[in-house]
Amino acid sequence: MRSMPADLAHCLEARQSAYRQLAARPCTSLRRKLIRLSTTGLFHPYWQGRQTTAARSAMYAGKGTGN
Repeated sequence: MRSMPADLAHCLEARQSAYRQLAARPCTSLRRKLIRLSTTGLFHPYWQGRQTTAARSAMYAGKGTGN
């Protein structure tokens, strides 16, 4: 199994944080932030089996991708 890219992990953590904030204090700006982060995470290339640019660069630099 491939390891999750750092940018996707950060996005999912930020989404959870926004969700907790929205539950405590409902407002439009947090709702919009949650939608944006959810969309970013949902359509990330990781879920389609493609490597991100950072993973591809690491692979070509000889660092591997964590597979």
